[in-house]
Amino acid sequence: MQSQFPAETGAKGEFVRQRYRFQGRITADGSSGYPAEAGRYHLYVSLACPWAHRTIIVRRLLGLEEVISMSVVDPVRDERGWAFREGPGHGPDPVCDFRFLSEAYLRTDPGYTGRYTVPCIWDRVTGRLVTNNYPDITLDFETEFRAFHRPGAPDLYPEPLRAEIDEVNAVIYREVNNGVYRAGFAVSQEAYESAVDTLFARLDWLEARLATRRFLLGDAITESDIRLFTTLVRFDSVYHGHFKCNLRRLVDYPILWGYARDLYQTPGFGDTVDFDHIKRHYYQTHERINPTRIVPKGPLVDWAEPHGREEVG
Repeated sequence: MQSQFPAETGAKGEFVRQRYRFQGRITADGSSGYPAEAGRYHLYVSLACPWAHRTIIVRRLLGLEEVISMSVVDPVRDERGWAFREGPGHGPDPVCDFRFLSEAYLRTDPGYTGRYTVPCIWDRVTGRLVTNNYPDITLDFETEFRAFHRPGAPDLYPEPLRAEIDEVNAVIYREVNNGVYRAGFAVSQEAYESAVDTLFARLDWLEARLATRRFLLGDAITESDIRLFTTLVRFDSVYHGHFKCNLRRLVDYPILWGYARDLYQTPGFGDTVDFDHIKRHYYQTHERINPTRIVPKGPLVDWAEPHGREEVG
């Protein structure tokens, strides 16, 4: 049985994210032992999880839906972990008929004792998990599955920009993607305030950066924009209230709010967002934060409002 409060804490009450146990890589030439092949790999995701949402967006943008199959877990996780149940937007496991995602982990390593996380990739040939290390999954989709990309697919990790993308990604992960969790799962006032102050200082920095460029690295969407978007799209619905990241809302940032709507209205972004899954997961899973498990009705936000970002930069 696993705790529903997915956090370890440090000496000052700060949230410490677990390291990821399975870190296999899929490679175009097969040198890793996992060659990029159509129909071989299955992606397990939650529509609620921002880390998994990245993989869904990249898979859609690159046209890999027929190459890498995918299934969705129930958004409400209990002490048994992520489950496969019939419901709106999710269903049974089509590969191994697992009832719980934990079965994939324990079939791969019977001695595994870590958390059962999404996203993760199952290999039909070896009958085991390849990876649950979310940063590598999208990079492999972008670089190692090039032979399977749809015609005209965007280059989300262009070689001339990789060093800058990696640098921006590291900052966004540390202070925004993981920053909201550091605030929400802090168990001391000091740790909470430190996380919130750092988060909003970085959001202010992003507001300034995006004033002169349409996307984080210029005029084209990259891996960095996808990583930032999955936090921004959840911000006002769950992080502002549930995680107490409430100095400001996303809609209080004119530039960031326009940028987020720009991405949301791009095919592959907004059509992969499920606010019902997002809100039910956060508010009904973290009982230590929300003991009543009541899911709020709001906020009422118009993501279809014109963003006016076409001429920026």
